[in-house]
Amino acid sequence: MYKKIRRFAPIILSLSLFILAVWAISQEFKHYTFAQLLASLDHITTSRQLEAIFWMALGYLSMTGYDRLGFYYIKHPLALGTIIRTAFISYALGNTIGLTLFSGTAIRYRFYTTAGVGVVDIAKVITFTHLSFWLGMLGIGGLSFLLDPQRIPQLLKLPFLTTKPLGVIFLLLVTGYFFLTLTYKKPIKIGKENIYLPSWTLSLALILVTFIDWILAARVLYLLLPGSYNTSFLGFFGLYVFAMTAGVLSNVPGGIGVFEFIMLRLRPEYVSNAELFGSLIAYRAIYYFLPLIVAFVWLLGYEARRK
Repeated sequence: MYKKIRRFAPIILSLSLFILAVWAISQEFKHYTFAQLLASLDHITTSRQLEAIFWMALGYLSMTGYDRLGFYYIKHPLALGTIIRTAFISYALGNTIGLTLFSGTAIRYRFYTTAGVGVVDIAKVITFTHLSFWLGMLGIGGLSFLLDPQRIPQLLKLPFLTTKPLGVIFLLLVTGYFFLTLTYKKPIKIGKENIYLPSWTLSLALILVTFIDWILAARVLYLLLPGSYNTSFLGFFGLYVFAMTAGVLSNVPGGIGVFEFIMLRLRPEYVSNAELFGSLIAYRAIYYFLPLIVAFVWLLGYEARRK
């Protein structure tokens, strides 16, 4: 009995993750009829949709850089194809479900152990990828809040006039981390393992990968905006970072609802809610649901070949 459960556990896990992800997306659209959803998409041309899919694919390819740098950090050689497949499936599921510690860990454990990577090394890679995400988010958020400090408080009618103090705090945290990488060379002992901080050059590479990741993600939504949304990409990027950060900090799966609410609140007055909501639906479909389908098919194909 135990052998049978163990044999089918990966497939059951895959189905469970997929169902959870589909449920998370469906919650976003449950208050709208199918006809209303279709009508809100009319302003997006086919060429724009195809271009958005292209940038989405580049974005998910860039995310594999986190795992690639992680294996460079632990000095463990691994085939690039294995890293790309594992990272893509992990992020496609994790971005939608939001429970990255659960979904990302499960997928990485499944694929990397099969490739001969030890459990401790996998844990180090996972820790490294989470460090890179937060380090990059602080860096991007800090720069965005400093470059355009007044737009968000004005649009959201916040009780403060500028985001400069928040931007300074974010960048000070990043600077403090880099100072540690340059000065603290002792290992951090966890059980029997010695963990060393990544070098400053590796940390810099992490931030660069995160910048590319977020810029490409924002580019996808920017292409899907209605024509009346007359804002430069740089101005839009600051709004996107703020909304995405709020979605991440909310701990809601995929930031669903929180991200959309912030983006709708930050919209220019001359852009209707219906038009922008259509763009947000298309963004969810292209950046979350499409990669989820590809990852699910890829995962089932992998399990079928192994059986």
